[in-house]
Amino acid sequence: MERYSELFSQTFWGYWNYLVQTVLHPAWNNFFYWLIAVSAVCYLLEWFFPWVHRDPARRRDFWLDGFYMFFNFFLFSLLGYAAVSAVFSQAFNDLINWAFGWENLVALEVGSWPFAAQMLLLFVVRDFVQWNIHRLLHAVPFLWRIHQVHHSVEEMGFAAHLRYHFGENILYRTLEYVPLAMIGFGLHDFFMMHLFTLSVGHLNHTNIKIPLGPLRYLFNNPQMHIWHHAKDLPSPTGVNFGLTLSLWDHLFGTAYEPAEGKGIALGFDRVEEYPRTFWGQLTAPFRKNTSALQTIKNQTAK
Repeated sequence: MERYSELFSQTFWGYWNYLVQTVLHPAWNNFFYWLIAVSAVCYLLEWFFPWVHRDPARRRDFWLDGFYMFFNFFLFSLLGYAAVSAVFSQAFNDLINWAFGWENLVALEVGSWPFAAQMLLLFVVRDFVQWNIHRLLHAVPFLWRIHQVHHSVEEMGFAAHLRYHFGENILYRTLEYVPLAMIGFGLHDFFMMHLFTLSVGHLNHTNIKIPLGPLRYLFNNPQMHIWHHAKDLPSPTGVNFGLTLSLWDHLFGTAYEPAEGKGIALGFDRVEEYPRTFWGQLTAPFRKNTSALQTIKNQTAK
């Protein structure tokens, strides 16, 4: 236990030092300022090329979503998530070694592959795993209650991309760990890949129109993703689960884009009763007899 305690302490203070250095020393590989830069670009796109005409800063919950961005990417890890993740990873590897004599889970060694090939494999595998996790968030009642934080968005905008419950961080990183570890990738993916998926996620929630033509069958886009947030859907467990790629939805029959989608109602049944504060939304999944729970009952009954 002392070993894990030391690892927790080292990781916690290591992340604290990383965050301080990140904020105080801008650099090309500084994710903190890349997040601000990508957000600024999306804000300007919404300002000059809006799909639905409105002032981006006056979008409902704009500032709440802005806080979510920094909380989910930085503050949550500072509160101990980074340290707990490091301990979990080490304990899991120790368990595998004790039970099977394996030093790691690597089944496909990609270290000798060209860098571009490694990135492509990481991107495709990770996106497919995340697509399946996203489906779970809609199919399992308790996970849906956690995911409802993200679906409480009633007006689309780039900052809505990172309005989600911290429980999603835990679920995604936990379920990603084994498949990525089996091909030689850890929990901390490469910087450029992370930045790319962040940018696409921002754009998919941005209040702009991006006509992709035939590429829409491969990549997600705002016109497709808005139907994922639609209040009225043909399936109670959702549609259009792709994060970066729309390919999986087209392959597995969950793609849905019946019309342009401009101006459709977003959210879920009784979304107007959902908490409007950060703390209220974080605690909503764990409270009984909330509108979130009633929504699940209503959707199951449809």
